[in-house]
Amino acid sequence: MDHLQSGTGRGAKAGYPGGHPVLIHQNTGRETSVMTAPLGIIMLDTAFPRPVGDVGNAASWPFPVLYRTVHGATARLVVSGQDGPLLEAFAAAGEDLRRAGACALTTSCGFLVLRQQALAARVGLPLATSSLLQIPAVAATLPAGRRVGVITYDAAALSLAHFTAAGLSEIPPVAGLPRGGALHGMIEDGAPYDRAALAAELLTVATGLISSAPDIGALVLECTNLPPFSALLARVTGLPVYDSLTLGCWLHAAAVPPVRSSIDCDSGAEGN
Repeated sequence: MDHLQSGTGRGAKAGYPGGHPVLIHQNTGRETSVMTAPLGIIMLDTAFPRPVGDVGNAASWPFPVLYRTVHGATARLVVSGQDGPLLEAFAAAGEDLRRAGACALTTSCGFLVLRQQALAARVGLPLATSSLLQIPAVAATLPAGRRVGVITYDAAALSLAHFTAAGLSEIPPVAGLPRGGALHGMIEDGAPYDRAALAAELLTVATGLISSAPDIGALVLECTNLPPFSALLARVTGLPVYDSLTLGCWLHAAAVPPVRSSIDCDSGAEGN
């Protein structure tokens, strides 16, 4: 029987958070590095800090990732829905990631859900543009009378069209981070990263949303810069929290099924 463990020792390699998984053959003690195909991430053209937990930090992921930036795709351009002329540039970034070995694709902005269908038709890999795509599945897991709440970068810009693209027929309870607040200041105005201020801002928004819609049974974070605070948010609210990392891990898990037994390994080695 074989056993998979994280390759944090001899199996670790630079650029692979935690290193490659190491396959240990229990009957022989022999170790074999298991190369995991990377997740491809199409990035907006930004320059703010990305701590661990952010989609743009490779250490956020339990598997290798590849990045490609779409030049000119600023946060405000995409949030305002004016990124249509860059569709082919986004598709080209996805194709570049495919050629580089990515097994699936995601993005660094949940507002790109508007381009889900058009981009999926242009790239040759599974694509999930936005954490909003999780809402229907999350809603199906909740008890009767409970619904999903959404926290977004910009509530005024998040429209029915975005939720329709995510497979919904109506707008769920939504709250946005404040214009002029810590997150907007960091992303659009170059303000320094202030973890304490960002956490406090997010908790204020979340508690306000839950207070206005007490039937919320789970939260989905649209913004890919919020996952560094997902654990804190879950702890304070007592609710499950879904974000761009849960989306990417789900996508990658299906694109690269784990090695579960020696039968799987032997079949792959023999080409059966």
